[in-house]
Amino acid sequence: MTDVEGRAAFITGGANGIGLGMARVLARAGAKLALADRDTEALARARSELEALTSIETYDLDVRDRAAFAAVADAAEDRLGPVSLLFNNAGVIVTETVAKLNYALWDFAIGINLHGVINGIQTFVPRMIARGAGGHVVNTSSGSGLAAGGSGTLYATAKFAVVGMSESLCGELASSGIGVSLLCPGPVATGIVHRSMEDAPNGAVKLSPEQEQRRWTQREAIHKVLQKSTDPDDVGEMVLRAIRNNDLYIHTDRTMEPAIIARTEALLRAMPD
Repeated sequence: MTDVEGRAAFITGGANGIGLGMARVLARAGAKLALADRDTEALARARSELEALTSIETYDLDVRDRAAFAAVADAAEDRLGPVSLLFNNAGVIVTETVAKLNYALWDFAIGINLHGVINGIQTFVPRMIARGAGGHVVNTSSGSGLAAGGSGTLYATAKFAVVGMSESLCGELASSGIGVSLLCPGPVATGIVHRSMEDAPNGAVKLSPEQEQRRWTQREAIHKVLQKSTDPDDVGEMVLRAIRNNDLYIHTDRTMEPAIIARTEALLRAMPD
């Protein structure tokens, strides 16, 4: 069990969506906050909302930039003390089909969804081990990291990798008193679809005006569905409970249950007698 009160928490993607939901819950539980995001306006709003509850620092950070990550980590620990709660949460969603993928999109999405998590681990976890004060790491994957769904090959590639990384870390870090939780959310009421479109490389996919309109209509429909889904603050409560209970897996709903069962059964059927 990890008590979060008085500890410093570092949250990537912390100004919006699930990251902000976790920040709100942690602030109420007595944790100090360092929020990292590329959305500077959202960071300002988060600071204004939460500074009455706890000590908070905010940082404009591209999680793909290792040097910047290290500099921000140093600054956060100078202001808040040692970070012992790490939330590798920043992410984007790219749902283009394989026929429309290109290296720019691979580098963009893998850079944030996978390398961003790697950079968080490599920046903070050795420090946490050296200090010997325990702590907890939460890595945000997806239901699509447990069974390939309709989110696309690119998204699943990174999210499956985060699952394997987290399961391995859980066993390795236990002796250091550092817990690991793997957040695999289903639909959550966030603006990730629109933010991902805004952040994606310009001109990465060549579309006709008609194709562009269809893509926008499809993503707007997905966005509307998400707005009726699990509230990010509720996800924050689930995450806090998992930290306190030292739970590895965090599911926000049962959406992926049939796909996970089907994948597991297929794996077992494929084993030799």
